[in-house]
Amino acid sequence: MLKPYSWYLIPMIQYTIRRSFLAIPVLFVVILVTFVIARSIPGDPCHSILGEKATKERCDQFMEDHGLNEPIYVQFFLFLENLAQGNLGDSIRFSRPVTLIIVERLPTTIELGFAAMTLAVLIGLPLGIISAVRRNSIADVGTMIGANLGVSIPVFFLGLMLIYVFAVLLRDTPLQLPPSGRLTAGLSPTPFYEVFEMDPGEETSLRFHVFEFIAKLYILNSILTQNWAVLKDTATHLILPAIALATIPLAIIARMTRSSMLEVLGQDYVRAARAKGLSQNKVVLKHAFRNALLPVVTIVGLQLGSILGGAVLTETIFGLSGVGRSVVESIFSRDFPVLQGFVIVIAAIYVLSNLLVDLSYGFLDPRVRLD
Repeated sequence: MLKPYSWYLIPMIQYTIRRSFLAIPVLFVVILVTFVIARSIPGDPCHSILGEKATKERCDQFMEDHGLNEPIYVQFFLFLENLAQGNLGDSIRFSRPVTLIIVERLPTTIELGFAAMTLAVLIGLPLGIISAVRRNSIADVGTMIGANLGVSIPVFFLGLMLIYVFAVLLRDTPLQLPPSGRLTAGLSPTPFYEVFEMDPGEETSLRFHVFEFIAKLYILNSILTQNWAVLKDTATHLILPAIALATIPLAIIARMTRSSMLEVLGQDYVRAARAKGLSQNKVVLKHAFRNALLPVVTIVGLQLGSILGGAVLTETIFGLSGVGRSVVESIFSRDFPVLQGFVIVIAAIYVLSNLLVDLSYGFLDPRVRLD
C-alpha cells in the first residue's frame, strides 16, 4: 500500500529524523545556559524567600535542604539525571513539584498565544496580499503605515492604552471589556473529568497531569463540558491581551507577505497565467500565493518566539498567571527549579515550532526534502 507513495514518504521521514536530531543539541545548550545564568543572578534564594533577617545558620540549612550548597557542576548533572527521568524538581518557594506548576500555568499562555497567533495570521496574511495586489494604492499605503506603527508600539504601552479605552472610557457600554484576569470572580469551570466521572489518577501520575492540563485550557474544557457561560467569559477576557500580543507579529507577517507576493507577482509564470485568461483570484491565490508561502511560513514560525517573549509583559499587565508571569516571579524569588522548568518548556515549544516550519518546507517544496 505504501509503495506508490514511497517517493514522497521516505525522503520526508528521513528529513524529519535529521531535523529532529538537530533539536537535541539546541535544547541542551539552552538548559546549560539557563542553569548557569539563573545561578549568576545577584542574591540568593534563602534571603529572597525567608527574608533579609534570616540567620546564616538557617540559610546554610536552607541551602543544604534544597541541594544548593553543592558545586554548580554537581547540581547540573543531578538536574540532568532527574530531567532524564521526567522530574523537574520541586519549587523552592512553593514546595510543590515544578511539573504541577507548569500544568497549572502553561494552559493560560497557550490559550493567549494561540489567540494572538490566530489574529496575526488571519489579519496579517490578507492585508499583505491586498497590499501587494494593489501596490501604491491607498489600501497599500494605509496597511504599511499601520504595520510600521504596529511594530513600533511597545506591548506594555499598547496594553495599558487598550485597558484605558475599553475598560475605563467605554465603561457601562456594550464595548466594555474586562481589564485583567482570566475569569470573572464567581465563575468556576468544572473539570471535564468530574463532569464525565473519569478517574484522573494519582497526583504524581502522567494521567493526572494530562487531565489537569486539559481542564486548565478553559476554552477547550468549556466546550467539552458545554459550559457556555465560562466559554464566553474566558473568550471575552482574552480579547484585549490577545490584541496587544498580536500587534507586532501581525505587522511583521503583513509586511513579509506583501514583500514575498510582490516578488512572485513579477515572475513569468504569473504573467503567463494572466495571459491564459485566468481570473485575478486564481492567479493571486492559486499561482502566486502558494509560491510566496515559504518566507511567510518562516516568519510565522519565528513570531511564535516573539509571542512567548511578549507574553511576559502581556501577562503581567493583564494579570494573567501564565508562563511569562511565572518566569518573572521565579527570577525575583530566585526559584531556580521553576525558572529552569519554564525556560525548558518555552525552548521546547520554540524548537518544535521551528521543526514544524522545517517540515512544512519539505511539504511545500519537494526540493528541500531531497536536499
